[in-house]
Amino acid sequence: MNSMKANIKKIAVLTSGGDAPGMNAAVRAVVRSSVYYNLDVYGVYKGYDGLINGDIEQLQVRSVSNILSRGGTFLLSARSDEFRTKEGRAKAYENFKANDLDALVVIGGDGSFTGADVFSQEYDVPVLGIPGTIDNDLAGTDFTIGYDTACNTATEAIDKIRDTASSHERLFFVEVMGRDAGFIAVNSGISGGAVAMLLPEHNWGIDDLIRRLQRGASNQKASNIVIVAEGCKLGSAYEIAAKVKAQLDYFDIRVTVLGHLQRGGSPTTSDRVLASRLGVAAVEGLLNGESNVMVGVVNSSVVYTPINEAVKTIKKIDADEFRIAKILSI
Repeated sequence: MNSMKANIKKIAVLTSGGDAPGMNAAVRAVVRSSVYYNLDVYGVYKGYDGLINGDIEQLQVRSVSNILSRGGTFLLSARSDEFRTKEGRAKAYENFKANDLDALVVIGGDGSFTGADVFSQEYDVPVLGIPGTIDNDLAGTDFTIGYDTACNTATEAIDKIRDTASSHERLFFVEVMGRDAGFIAVNSGISGGAVAMLLPEHNWGIDDLIRRLQRGASNQKASNIVIVAEGCKLGSAYEIAAKVKAQLDYFDIRVTVLGHLQRGGSPTTSDRVLASRLGVAAVEGLLNGESNVMVGVVNSSVVYTPINEAVKTIKKIDADEFRIAKILSI
C-alpha cells in the first residue's frame, strides 16, 4: 500500500441505475473489506439522489448479513435527473464533505459511471466503479455483475416456452433485455436452441430471417424460437412477428417479452463470486491510489480501466458465438 492509504479513512458506496442480481453481494464485499482494512464505510440510499438528499448511514459487518443470495439492492437504486445538473452535484458534494467521506464506490452501468466520472473531476473525489448491469456492455471486464443471472433466467424462460411451442408447433418470438447490446440475446439463444437471434450489432433483414425460417420448416422443425434483443434495429418482437406473418402466414406465431423478469432473482454462483471479487478489489484499489476507474476481471485477472474508456469503448460480441449459433440452428 502507498501513502494514499493514509488519506482514505471513510468510504461511501451506492447503487445506481437499473438493478442487477449480485449488487447486494458487491455491497457486502465493499462493506466487509472496508472493515477488514479498518475503514469506516457508509451506505448511500437511492443512488445519487441519496447523496443529494443526505440519505447516508454508516454500515457495519452485520448490516450486510444474509444479503448475499438476495436479488436487487438493499441500498435501493434510482436514476437521478438532479445529479445531471451542476447544482445537484454541488448538493451531493456538500453532503459528501459533511459526512467527512474520502472516496466513493459506485455500483452500476454506463449512465452511473458517466455521472461518477463528472463528479470525480469536478470535485477531485476518488471514485471507483463496479460494473453492475445485466447488459454486459461495459469494456474493461469480461462480464458485468448480473449478466450471468439474466442469461440463466432468459434460458429458463425459453426452455418453458419451447415446451408449449413444441406442443402446438408454433413459432415464438422472445424479446430479451440488453438495451443496445445483444449479449443476453446471443447467449440465451445458443443455450435455448433458437433458430435465429436478432441483435443490434448485426444487420440482418427480414428477408434473411424469412429464409432461415423457411429452411427450418423444410427440415420439419417441430418448433421455432427467434430471440429478439430489445435494441434490434428491425423493431420490437411484436413488429417483427407481424412482418413475418405477412409473408409466412402458415406459421402459428406467438410473442413473449421477458422484460424485467430478467433483472430479478437470486444471483448465480458466478455473479456472487464476481461481485465479491470486484467489491474487495474496489476497496483495495482505492487504498492503492486508484481513482476514476472501473474495476473488472479480464482473463481471470483483476484490472482497472479509466471510467471514460469503459463507458465509451464499444464492447463487441464474440463473432465465434454467432457463428456457432448459425451452425446449430439447422
